Amino acid sequence: MIRVASLYLPQLAIERLRRSERPARPLEPRAPAAPLPSPVDDNPGACSVPRGGGWRPGARWARDGGLTKAQIIGQMAQLPAHQRPPMRMLGRRSEPVEHPFKAMPPDEGGRGTAPMPVIAFRHDRPMVLIERVGQRDLIRSACPVALSLGLTPGMVAAHARALVADLDVRDADPAGDQAWLDRLALHGVMHWTPTVSVSGGDGLWLDLTGTTHLFGGEERFCRRLLRFLQRLGFTARIAIAGTPGAAHALARYGGRDIFLPDSGTEATALGELPVAALRLEAAALTAAARFGLERVADLIRLPRGPMAKRLGLAAVTRLDQTLGHVAEPIAPVVPFEAPEVSLRLLEPIGTPESITQVIGDLVDDLIAVLRERGLGVRTALLVADRVDGEAQRIGIGASRATRDAKHLKRMFALKLDRIEPGLGIEAMHLLVPHSEPLGASMAGSLVMSDGAATDLAPAIDQLVGRAGEAAVFRVAPNESDVPERAICRVGPLDEPGCWPKWKRPVRVLRRPEHLTHVVALLPDHPPRRFTWRGQPYRVTAGDGPERIHGEWWRTDTELWAVRDYFRVEVESGERFWLFRRGDGVEPETGDLSWYIHGMFG
Repeated sequence: MIRVASLYLPQLAIERLRRSERPARPLEPRAPAAPLPSPVDDNPGACSVPRGGGWRPGARWARDGGLTKAQIIGQMAQLPAHQRPPMRMLGRRSEPVEHPFKAMPPDEGGRGTAPMPVIAFRHDRPMVLIERVGQRDLIRSACPVALSLGLTPGMVAAHARALVADLDVRDADPAGDQAWLDRLALHGVMHWTPTVSVSGGDGLWLDLTGTTHLFGGEERFCRRLLRFLQRLGFTARIAIAGTPGAAHALARYGGRDIFLPDSGTEATALGELPVAALRLEAAALTAAARFGLERVADLIRLPRGPMAKRLGLAAVTRLDQTLGHVAEPIAPVVPFEAPEVSLRLLEPIGTPESITQVIGDLVDDLIAVLRERGLGVRTALLVADRVDGEAQRIGIGASRATRDAKHLKRMFALKLDRIEPGLGIEAMHLLVPHSEPLGASMAGSLVMSDGAATDLAPAIDQLVGRAGEAAVFRVAPNESDVPERAICRVGPLDEPGCWPKWKRPVRVLRRPEHLTHVVALLPDHPPRRFTWRGQPYRVTAGDGPERIHGEWWRTDTELWAVRDYFRVEVESGERFWLFRRGDGVEPETGDLSWYIHGMFG
């Protein structure tokens, strides 16, 4: 089920301008402390605090015959705000006291401090943004105060000045608004959904199919999105529907901050909206008003033929897109444009020599693009368009970012036999889906050093191209005591960690194999003879045991598991790595069965 959200920012231009001009909040001067309205008795009698220690509501003398706490709070509430006593006088020990050194009053020779000017950004003054259209200045955006006074977008600026005397008129900045929308779209791609598109000059489209469960549902996602924009200082409305057109209409004309109609009920919700919600052209809106078509429901009931004749074919397409009868694709914002070069041929080619020549030209053009952007190739994809419309694709990968043209050409040559030209290839494209930053490097030196490290990346890339990516790897140690989990595969250029000091066999079996006819002296001696794969072996020397406990934090079955490993040498000269399950004392540790786990070189 497709779910598309439309984010509408009705006051984007105005609020963006106010956000950029909002001054820093000044520090307000504190009002002087005022004494309590009633005098305090200097001799209160027996008191729980020393004399002169001040009054507090919990003192014993305050409860014996004095005013109650509720009465005192009531008297304080009746005082003006500037005469109420500070919390310091009511017992708040954390309140700082006044500075003991005070400035002299101005009439006694002191220098009076002028009050700090408070700069307030007036939001009650009507503001409009104008743009030049032909020979006239028209209103592009208007704040809510200006809209309430009858100033609407599209009105002539001179007429607006005549209607409202105290009007704040400023130039519109469509490029700045579009840049802010692009930044918001890129933020949405990285944090909300991978498919985000700019919708006009005041909104976004977000394809939320399969993503809202990450935020706790559609309603919770909408609330989080609106709070995010509110913290930035913007007013927004959002609607989620099954089609982009329905979401666009409900967000702008639905009348709610969050509009979430049920799936399949979009047509009912759209029926009460005005015809302008369908994004019709001005001529179509004028024709609809002339024929008395005011609501979307009026257009839904009309046959398509008469509707196309009266309003135009574009109006029918818009209605079908809104209802979901015609697809309306969303062009998503791409955070990073992958490097790509193309070459169209005058005549179709099909020979290996000509294909190799074209690939070489594409690689040379790609290297120039990568050098300008400071990137290196990690994955490259070659697409060959055949005459019959079918595309042939081959890809290569580099173990390290590179811009070596010879190396890339050599790697493509290894996979040239996978291209089937058919009747001929008329165009070829080379793009880099995965790239990494690559700066300048030292190509050579006047003094040759024997200790210079050899770059193995080109050789590894050729091996991968011939044998496959899974055939080239490096073994690295893993943090585990169990031998089956102690090693892992890593990339051929990855640096493995430090190996353990204890000896391990050169070859470790994928799974330990069971041994039969084992003769051993329990509990700490290696076996004297055993049978493996039907062949008996007699042990001449042995070393051990090396006890390994199970990893109890993984499974409960390894809570008491114990293995005793032995290195043994048989009469034929072979050396094996054997282990016994159990310690020979506690039965919970194992059943004392023997296994072979590896062979030494």
